[in-house]
Amino acid sequence: MFSFQTIIDNLPVLAASARYTLLISGAGCFLGLIFGALICVAAVSRAPSARAFAGVYVSFFRGVPLLIQLLLAFYLLPLVGVNVPALAAAIFTVGLCAAAYISEILRGALNAIPRGQAEAAMAVGLAPRDIWTRILLPQALKISMPALVNELILLVKASSLVTVVGIVEITRMSQAIASATYRPLEIYLTAAFLYLAINLVIAALGRNLERRLAW
Repeated sequence: MFSFQTIIDNLPVLAASARYTLLISGAGCFLGLIFGALICVAAVSRAPSARAFAGVYVSFFRGVPLLIQLLLAFYLLPLVGVNVPALAAAIFTVGLCAAAYISEILRGALNAIPRGQAEAAMAVGLAPRDIWTRILLPQALKISMPALVNELILLVKASSLVTVVGIVEITRMSQAIASATYRPLEIYLTAAFLYLAINLVIAALGRNLERRLAW
């Protein structure tokens, strides 16, 4: 028989584990935005080597499952003498993976910006760095805001994969509780609603931010 009491008893513990879900997805998205902007700049660069690097980077991180990337980071880094906590390795890997997708989102947004703006900025003597930081990237971020919010939602769901490296976020905690209580339906349903609640809040904040940027 379905037990609501099981949900009530274990909801606080599952909700507490959500801090790791939020930390991994939020920090991963932040790193992805920084690295993604750099990869985007490289992808549209006039230098063939920069474009080639961006192409290989995007192809690798979009072509290899995040689960495999996490396992590679967890087992490969110690072999080359880099010992970092599992949480740091997970955040960094999620950020690198997100960067590949965010770079393509930003590149698509750049294509929507009239070329005349960059040409006019060059004509008045702005340095390339200023053109990127003051004109192109701010507009690209505004145009791509819906896609970036969607990417953050995807990262929240993808963060469940970090269970493979032992991080106790929502999914890992729900697995542990389900094994201890023998009530998998109630526990996994609670976890599903927690993920849903987080993503609904992100979507609402994203829509509010879009309205503000529209002015």
